[in-house]
Amino acid sequence: MTESVTRGPITVGGNDIGHDIGNDVVKDVTGNVINAEGLTKVFGEFRAVDAISFSVGGGEVFGFLGANGAGKTTAIKMLTGLLAPSSGNASVAGFDVYTGAEDIKRNIGYMSQRFSLYDDLTPLENIRFFGGIYGLHRKEIKEKGRALIDTLGLASVADVRLKALPLGWKQKLAFSVAVMHEPRIVFLDEPTGGVDPLTRRRFWEMIYESAERGLTVFVTTHYMDEAEYCDRVSIMVDGRIAALDTPLELQRQFGVESMDELFIRLARPAKGGAS
Repeated sequence: MTESVTRGPITVGGNDIGHDIGNDVVKDVTGNVINAEGLTKVFGEFRAVDAISFSVGGGEVFGFLGANGAGKTTAIKMLTGLLAPSSGNASVAGFDVYTGAEDIKRNIGYMSQRFSLYDDLTPLENIRFFGGIYGLHRKEIKEKGRALIDTLGLASVADVRLKALPLGWKQKLAFSVAVMHEPRIVFLDEPTGGVDPLTRRRFWEMIYESAERGLTVFVTTHYMDEAEYCDRVSIMVDGRIAALDTPLELQRQFGVESMDELFIRLARPAKGGAS
């Protein structure tokens, strides 16, 4: 099933941070932009990711949950073309993880646990730097940079080194930079670590706004309450997917009242492993 939609710019805080593409894009509302089948990563004798299989639909907010050491980061590195799998198959944005790693990198956004920004650069310098990496033209970088600074309320600190700014501001800037080139998918690896609950909630509002524009969001986290913000979630335990469905359906299936309770039940026998 497909529907014709007008693809506009990614937004943050209700404001555009990029120009309108100005043409109709066919959005496959049942199609998947991420597919994994038996995806595995082995380090020596240790299976960090053990034959995981799942798919993520276009425009979906997909939560990849698990404790530290469950294998989430290893999995996301394989999906983003940063780490070759040991076995299994996967495709991201239509490109094979074995043969299309560079194509994948050009069609995704990525925000790491440490926000993927340079502390010794200013917000504007970070925007210019990453805009260049994403292949944007100088004029486009200038226009988007100005829009981002205004939208995020960073005008007064646009020329201040990032290391002097609060963590919450860095977080918002990192997400905005990760989607400034209007990718089909953005991978967020533990994006809310170290910030207060209010900042975390505001960050999720930014995610929702982008997802409503058709951006697929793949987010890893060990905060079980954030599962409630996702369309579907998978829970990893010792490198394997122990459960996968909507938050409400998982609670119904396991007869629990919260995702925290479900996670404790699933993770109790965990051995621990790679991140």
